[in-house]
Amino acid sequence: MDSEKPSTVFCTVVAMDTTNFYYRVCSVCERTLPENSPCKYCDSKSFNPGSSGSKRLYRIFLSIASEDKVFVVILFDRAARVLFGCSADEFFNFTELNPSAAVTAGRVLEGEMFQMKLSKPKNGNAQHLRAVSVSPLRSDFSPAVETLKKLYGVGPS
Repeated sequence: MDSEKPSTVFCTVVAMDTTNFYYRVCSVCERTLPENSPCKYCDSKSFNPGSSGSKRLYRIFLSIASEDKVFVVILFDRAARVLFGCSADEFFNFTELNPSAAVTAGRVLEGEMFQMKLSKPKNGNAQHLRAVSVSPLRSDFSPAVETLKKLYGVGPS
C-alpha cells in the first residue's frame, strides 16, 4: 500500500488474537478509558463500573492471507461487528457465560474469505493496517455470534 487511499484486498482469515479483543470507552465522549476508571474529559459522576458510564468497543488483531502474503490487520468496532454480528459488550457478556466462546469464535472465523478495505494507521507509531470495511465473500456467511449460539445451545433454535 503505497498511496494514502484505502486499498481493497480479497483475503482469508488465518487466525484471530482472542486474548484482548476489546477496549473500554466513555459512553458520553467515546474516549479510551483505563479499566475501572472515570473519564477525565467528562463529568466523572457519569462513570459507574458496570453501568452505562462506559462501554466496550472491538479491537481485533487478525492474521489474514491475501494472494501473495500473510499479515496482521486491526479491526476496530465497525468492521469487527460484521464478523461478530453483535456489539463488543454483547459479545463480552456472551463470553462471561461461555468462557471458551472467544477462542471458538476465532476458530469459527478461520478460513472465512472477505473483501477488506485497508488503510494505513493515522498514528505514526502504529504498525498494523486498519480494516476500514469488511464484506463477507460467502453469500451464506453467518456472523460468529450466530454460530456460537447454535454451538452453545443459546437462544432460539
